[in-house]
Amino acid sequence: MAHIVAPSLLAADFTELGQALRLVDESPAEWLHLDIMDGVFVPNISYGIPVIKAIRPLTRKVFDTHLMIVDPDRYITAFKEAGADVLTVHLEACTHLHRTVQAIKAAGMKAGVSLNPHTPVAGLEDILPDLDLVLIMSVNPGFGGQRFIENTYRKLDQLVDLRERRGASALIEVDGGVGRENAARLVAHGADVLVAGSSVFGAPDPGKAIHDLLLAG
Repeated sequence: MAHIVAPSLLAADFTELGQALRLVDESPAEWLHLDIMDGVFVPNISYGIPVIKAIRPLTRKVFDTHLMIVDPDRYITAFKEAGADVLTVHLEACTHLHRTVQAIKAAGMKAGVSLNPHTPVAGLEDILPDLDLVLIMSVNPGFGGQRFIENTYRKLDQLVDLRERRGASALIEVDGGVGRENAARLVAHGADVLVAGSSVFGAPDPGKAIHDLLLAG
């Protein structure tokens, strides 16, 4: 399977949000990555449900929605109604992770689980067969433009091995410090989805940056 590129809206110029959405919509990127931060689980606040609802009619792309919030169970239905297609929660934020995953699926969305850089892949062993996506954070969540953590490659190898042993089919996504210089290596280590923020929206030609990421690997 060819890998997927998911430009991260957080890195776009919000004074030109319509232009950024058109750029992504006209590009070969299949997904649009949406980072939801509450200022509690991570030390930053981004945008929320009203923004997702407002931009949903402006693009046909899959809304890959990453919740960096406490108590995500409270908002599952609201994100579905706003237009989310994939809803990813953090293992570290969910007391009853299996219940949360099943609620996401019951609401009609794909279910993902994200791991912070310090969280071992082994914590997914019992839940992995139930997941559609695993998001490996390759920076500490909360801010864009951070330096890529090299240990991510080892975690990808471990996750690919665990996925094979468990007979699971979850896509593997990487978010944080992803760009042209490491995209091919990430794909070689098993990444199915590359989230790219600054490397797309900070590029002189964002459309070309998306194409370059798709050609990686």
